[in-house]
Amino acid sequence: MVAQKSTPESGPVHTTEAPNAPWFKPVMFGFMLAGLLWIITYYVSQAQFPVAVLEQWNIAIGFGLMFTGFLMTTRWR
Repeated sequence: MVAQKSTPESGPVHTTEAPNAPWFKPVMFGFMLAGLLWIITYYVSQAQFPVAVLEQWNIAIGFGLMFTGFLMTTRWR
């Protein structure tokens, strides 16, 4: 999308946002997938994996990973 800014001296100035780096999309989806797999592994293993000592915090870690990926979608161009 092209944003237009106007200055009194020169008229409209066109600016464009640069596209994301090539690694951005795989990392974004990687966070979402890692969080999903973390939670699925926790439930399927009956709380023995990924980290048994964390108990219910495993769910928070999984959602945190997915949330990080979701936040990255707001910066995706």
